[in-house]
Amino acid sequence: MTTTTLTTTLARSRLMLIGLLMGLAIVGWAVTGERMTGMDAGPGTDPGSLGFYVGAWVVMMAAMMFPSIAPMVLVYNKIHTRRRELGKEVAPGATAVFVGGYLISWTIFGLAAYAVFDTIHSLSIDALSWDRGGKYLAGIVIASAALYQLTPAKNACLKKCRGPLDFVLGGWRDGYVGALRLGLSHGAWCVGCCWALMAALFALGVMSIGWMLFVAALIAVEKMLPWRVFANRAIAVVLLALSISVALAPGRVPGLTLPDSPKAREAMTGMGGSSMKGGSMKGKSMRGSSANDGSMQNGAGQGDVKNRSMEPQSGASMDGMR
Repeated sequence: MTTTTLTTTLARSRLMLIGLLMGLAIVGWAVTGERMTGMDAGPGTDPGSLGFYVGAWVVMMAAMMFPSIAPMVLVYNKIHTRRRELGKEVAPGATAVFVGGYLISWTIFGLAAYAVFDTIHSLSIDALSWDRGGKYLAGIVIASAALYQLTPAKNACLKKCRGPLDFVLGGWRDGYVGALRLGLSHGAWCVGCCWALMAALFALGVMSIGWMLFVAALIAVEKMLPWRVFANRAIAVVLLALSISVALAPGRVPGLTLPDSPKAREAMTGMGGSSMKGGSMKGKSMRGSSANDGSMQNGAGQGDVKNRSMEPQSGASMDGMR
């Protein structure tokens, strides 16, 4: 094979891999949009049953992360191809295993986030209702994400994500096990880099397509733009400004659904009455006011309302349950 032919083949393979990743990301966004339409009840939106959440989370991670991990996947595939050309034994499909390991790391993080979120909701702390401390808690979470942008830990993780060649060569192991280990490692570093941004997504509304796109854009900017320090500091400023707005003037934040708004109540109604297109919601979104909690005691104890799932036949609005 001539040098020109080899170069053409590698370029074609590279374009096909990029196209595949982008295609999967587009499919992920399409599926996410179809499943989550009308489910955004704002900060504190209940993520649903564990089964629904895991499926939605994996698809969401593919949609949000595949564009920004494309450089790492391309480098891995290039080294894999080069080793095969040199006559070394390689595992067919190892690139797919590498990407799978990456998603496993993010799935583990997603399960941990679900456990924390569900535990806090189960405590039913009145002080965290939206009309009391809820908006301040959301603002604090987003501000914490802004501050994390400036920490040495963030910088160390971001360097790993932005240096694909050094990362792949430094951690290379042959075979499927090696591909899986390297994918898990890359995913772990990526979690270390982006976990605070994901926490901010929960604070803004984890079922909101708009906020998913916003966070995905921030991740792509800090990982792919050549001006690492500038991008990192700019994201910190944007998050800090957003945190102040959410805490002090949430009604003026574009795209933010307020938990005590009619839109949020409509979303909660749909969650309870539509079986979540494959998984039922628990009906525990961040409460709009303590008065609403008391009014739901008609026909059921307050503890029962907090712990039971919304019944499928409850297609009426929350107001109709009072």
